[in-house]
Amino acid sequence: MSETIAARGGEEFVAALRGLSHRYWGTHPFHDRMHAGELTERELRVWAANRWYYQSVLPQKDAAIISNCPEPSVRRAWVDRIVYHDGSGDGGDSGRERWLRLCEAVGLTRDEVLDERHVAPGVRFAVDAYVNFARTRPWVEAVASGLTEMFSGHLMQRRVGDMLAHYDWISRADLAYFTNRIEAVSGEGKSTLDIVVRYCVTRDQQDRAIAALSFKCDVLWSMLDAIERAAKE
Repeated sequence: MSETIAARGGEEFVAALRGLSHRYWGTHPFHDRMHAGELTERELRVWAANRWYYQSVLPQKDAAIISNCPEPSVRRAWVDRIVYHDGSGDGGDSGRERWLRLCEAVGLTRDEVLDERHVAPGVRFAVDAYVNFARTRPWVEAVASGLTEMFSGHLMQRRVGDMLAHYDWISRADLAYFTNRIEAVSGEGKSTLDIVVRYCVTRDQQDRAIAALSFKCDVLWSMLDAIERAAKE
């Protein structure tokens, strides 16, 4: 009879999750070129239009998590993410509208973004795989896949500064998605980590959470690979 491997302690588990930071798309060559001011206007348009597809389905991903989650406290907290991206319906701002504003700033029309004519097949495949993961995997694994939030705050801060410095046709107002999201993502990252640590109590559950975060890093990296190829066509 095989021995059961003991669960990691809380600090060890968190360290294993944070240890995937080098897999995050912040180190992708396309992002390096973006921050160095080396992207052309076309490349920025391809990036914005394809990143839109990812942004647009995040509420569906979050709704899938809620639908699979039996914990009322988690569902109540998670629904705020849907409202953040989709808006409350009262005409106020939303993550969706802020991203569309950035798309317009780089020279895209709202219609061509919304009809998804620029979405690369590789981006669509990767993003759809992420949503499918959230729909079909245990809810806590889907939550763990979103722990890329732990790595994103610093990248967003850097992006705002570098884009303002290198792309003079983009204003701070155009970057409202990032400036608004920096504060939100810090709180979300902590609450997501707390949920994963609380509900992943066995070694197997912890291993699956780490694998889920690794999968999400692969999704994001694959997106940028596809964007980089599309921008060269």
